[in-house]
Order: sequence, then structure tokens, then C-alpha cells
Amino acid sequence: MGLVLFLMALTALPASARTESGVPRPSPTPDSRPDALPGLALPDLATLRDLATFPDSALGDAPALGDASALGDASALGGASALGDRAPGLAPAADPAPAGGPSSPELLLASLPKPRIFRGLAFDTCMAPSLDTMRRWRASKYGAVGVYYGGRGRACAHQPRLGHRWMRGVQRLGWRVLPVYVGSQSPCIVGGRKKSHRIGRHAWSQGVKEGRDAVRRARAVGIRSGSPLYLDMEAYWYRHKKCARTTLAFVRGWDRQVRTKGYMPGFYSSADSGVRHMQVAARAGVRDLPSVIWFARWHTRPRLSREPVLLRSAWSPQRRIHQYAGNVKERHGGRTLVIDRNLVHAPVARIR
Repeated sequence: MGLVLFLMALTALPASARTESGVPRPSPTPDSRPDALPGLALPDLATLRDLATFPDSALGDAPALGDASALGDASALGGASALGDRAPGLAPAADPAPAGGPSSPELLLASLPKPRIFRGLAFDTCMAPSLDTMRRWRASKYGAVGVYYGGRGRACAHQPRLGHRWMRGVQRLGWRVLPVYVGSQSPCIVGGRKKSHRIGRHAWSQGVKEGRDAVRRARAVGIRSGSPLYLDMEAYWYRHKKCARTTLAFVRGWDRQVRTKGYMPGFYSSADSGVRHMQVAARAGVRDLPSVIWFARWHTRPRLSREPVLLRSAWSPQRRIHQYAGNVKERHGGRTLVIDRNLVHAPVARIR
């Protein structure tokens, strides 16, 4: 049984870890079991209120901009869940920051620019390629690129090409950009060198601090408000209740800060660890969850709507990315890159 749980946690690992030696490869076998955290009895879905009707819910799309009626019953999203915020592994005993009020994240949605949506194939690679390489790769099947623009956990921390000029250059070439922030990692991260970048004792405040840094760095490279910022969280033992609480508190603090600053928080992780954890939290009614989900499940066909750990209605429509292959070499226009492959129907950066 221990071996089974270990393999499930390693279904996929972020592309930012590709340079680390000895990291296990993702399992090709999907795990479709909907079990929750130990000790957490999930309510029947039929008894839950339809969170898809509420603004910035993890279940469903955001409301149309300027639709005041869609913001009416925000308390259903911001209030306590049917299980309460003390559910094991899901939330701190008390919300570290107040909800509601004129500056609440839900009300801020109405003032954000309409998200720019991309539908098609994308690749991500550890280091931003040269503009000449990006020009040559226009001959490929890809239309968007994932960029590791910030965070202390990046494998390729030194990005000599990445800046405002690079962002404007790829936009002029016709590319769309998926900005990825690799911050602190879960205390129970499965493996790799990023164990030195684990979340500390004050998870919520650390999430807020790094969310502020994510926004600052995004603005520095020309990423405008209304853009998604994707938090990269490598595979972790989400069934470890204390670790799950810490990790979720960090993610929620990061999400709230990013959203309050006018950006859309996204979340990237292994389908069978971090993404499954977010789905469990969404089903329990936890607030301050990511607006967009980017799940990694390799060695499968690219598909957005048939991921075993996600409800079909969750993070839908236009809120999903599937990373279906990783660490593969491709050559286009005479240039070779080591990339991950993604199928996208989700927001992309607005670049000024």
C-alpha cells in the first residue's frame, strides 16, 4: 500500500525540476480513485451549493464583467463550508485575513480586464529561448509558451534573455505567454533539490509575501493586470494532514494576494498530488483557491475534460491546462529545445 501511495504522488513533476537528477518520472497509469484526505468525509456533491454560479469560484467560470447580479451572493463562496474551515488538511483553524468588504477579492473581479483566452497547444521550457529561436519555432504546432519568470524555486534562476523586451518581442511574433512562478514548495515535497525551498512555519504570511513578489516581478517584465500568474508546486504528500494544511494555507495566501493585486491566480502541479488536493478543497467549499488549474499527467493523450481527479464542472470552461508530456526534444526551424507539451484552454498574459 505504501508503494502505491508513493507512485500516486509522482504522477507528474513540474518542468522546472527537469534539471534535477534522480527524480522519478511520472506514472503512465491514471489513478481515478476519488478518495480524500484521511479523516475527511467529503459531502455528497448533490448537497453542495452550485459554486459555479459565484464569482471566481474554483468550480466554473468567472461572471461576466460588470454583471452586478453575479456578485450578489458572494457569501456562499466566502463563508464557511459544509465541513467548516477546520476540516483536516484543508484550512487553518481561523481565516488569517478577513473576507467581504469593498476590497474583497470577489468584488475586485468586476474591475479586472476581460481575460485573454488561448485555446491550442503550448510548450514550456526551463530557460526562455532567444527571440530568434522563438521566431523559428513559429513553424511548429505551438501557439503559446510557458515562461518561468520568477520565484526562488526556479531550476533556471538565471534568465539572461527574459525581460520586458523579450515579452514584447514574442508577442509581436504572435506568441501567447503562460507566466509561471516557482516559489516555496510544500514541506512534504516528494523529492529533488527544491527541498531547500520549503514553506516555513508561517505559511499564510509567506504565501502573501511571495504573491506580492510574483506580482512585482510580473509587472517588471510587462505582464499587465488581468493576466494569470501560475504558481508551480511540485508533487507532495498531500495525504499528510499537517503538511496539507500548511501547503494549502500558503497557496490560499498567495492566491488572495495575487487576486487582490488584480491578477488571476493559477496553480500547476501533479494531477495526483497538488491538483487532487485542490479538487478536494474545492468540493469542501474552501475559498481563496486558484482560478485556473494546470495539471500534469504524462504519457496520456492530451485532453482537458477527462482528467480522473477533476470533476467535469471544476475549473471549467476556459480554466484548464493539461501537461501531457515532459522532457522531450523537438526541433523546428533548425533549433532544438527540451520542452514539456501542453494542451491549453485558459487565460494567457496581457503584455504591455
